[in-house]
Amino acid sequence: MTFQKLDFETYMESEMLNQSRLFLDQMKKRRTVRDFSDKPVPFEIVKNAIRVAASAPSGANKQPWHFIVVENRDTLAQLGSMMQSGRSNAQAAFSVIVAIEKSSPFGVSDASRAIQSMVLTAWAEGVGSNWTGWVGMTEVASLLGVPETLDVIAVVPFGYPAQLRTGGKKLRKSLLEVAHHERFGQPFN
Repeated sequence: MTFQKLDFETYMESEMLNQSRLFLDQMKKRRTVRDFSDKPVPFEIVKNAIRVAASAPSGANKQPWHFIVVENRDTLAQLGSMMQSGRSNAQAAFSVIVAIEKSSPFGVSDASRAIQSMVLTAWAEGVGSNWTGWVGMTEVASLLGVPETLDVIAVVPFGYPAQLRTGGKKLRKSLLEVAHHERFGQPFN
């Protein structure tokens, strides 16, 4: 296995807070997209999303993931017909199929972090997505020639939203309902 060294930048505290606020603002605007326009996504954006996914944190640095980028219209249509929760794959500009090593104790958590990183990277470029499917997608694995040592855990369609909806409020539980301080039940405020 070959490892690439990642470069990190050091920021002043004020810049870190500014970056954090900008990221939070993006997260408040991020939406799941299931209806895509037919506008193609530049390949550089696709590559950046995959690069970021492959750079996600990984337990014991095992990186038990594989990413299959599908842009072929016929294959995307097949994926859309296979995925009960992911018909949107058929109209996506591309989909990323994520497979993990079945033997990895960290596979699901590592791949989940990679998927989230990929989704957020695409969103920063105006490209929407949503996670479809869940483990054990043998039909998808067969279609794409995925070896039996791997488990397809997600098919993630990407594309420019047919309608951009960033306004309104996300329906989320309050921090008082989900966040605790020091011990369960102690308010986080």
